[in-house]
Amino acid sequence: MEIISQYKILFIPIIIGTVVQIIKFVLYSTKHGWDFHYIMTHGHMPSAHTAFVTSLITSVAMFDDDGIKSGAFAVAVVLAIIVIDDAVRLRMYMGDQGRYLNMLIRQLNINEEQFPRLKERMGHKVSEVIIGGILGVIFTIFLAKLL
Repeated sequence: MEIISQYKILFIPIIIGTVVQIIKFVLYSTKHGWDFHYIMTHGHMPSAHTAFVTSLITSVAMFDDDGIKSGAFAVAVVLAIIVIDDAVRLRMYMGDQGRYLNMLIRQLNINEEQFPRLKERMGHKVSEVIIGGILGVIFTIFLAKLL
């Protein structure tokens, strides 16, 4: 337990990201059936990436000596912006392109064995990112109080 308390800024976000990914797996599996391949599913409720980076921001703000005035806090915020933008916008565009390519393959009667169906749901909805962010902050504060 001593090693965790020394490196809370690192370990708490890793624990929170893992816990939220497990929550996502359980929620997804109750809806779509139990399959352990879903453990690393992309998209869906809640966003584990967002929970991880908001947990990182919260950890740095709470445990760094300079708090929100530190360079580590600034780096964590910039990282969070990049990760959340990727989760919402960029991966949604990739999903849209997959949907259009799948539609073209169907309409052109191209052999689907040669060109397998692409995944169409890759990114997060805004609500999934918001819930992931809320869970990241709340779980971090809760876990910090336990340690």
